[in-house]
Amino acid sequence: MGTNPLELLKLVQNLQKNMGDMQEKLSQIEVSGSAGGDMVEVTLSGSLDVLKVSISPETFNREEVHVLEDLIKAAFTDASKKAKEKMKDEFSSATGGFPLPPGIFG
Repeated sequence: MGTNPLELLKLVQNLQKNMGDMQEKLSQIEVSGSAGGDMVEVTLSGSLDVLKVSISPETFNREEVHVLEDLIKAAFTDASKKAKEKMKDEFSSATGGFPLPPGIFG
């Protein structure tokens, strides 16, 4: 049983169209991650660009700036994980369940 070349071509064309649609969707996605009981929040786009960083005023203490740095890192990591999950879901629906290469989203 061979693969029909016309069906394969049709599948590739559909994937190309879906990938273009997906890039548009990703530009619309925003996810936020937080740390320290929401004292620090980072908002990312679907393409993992940092859109916003919010820091609660009571968080900042000059003597403990390293704590704030750790919270920002943790909030970014949280938002990044959420964005990758959202991308996986979006790509999975766009490819009709066609498996993506392992590790494609980190």
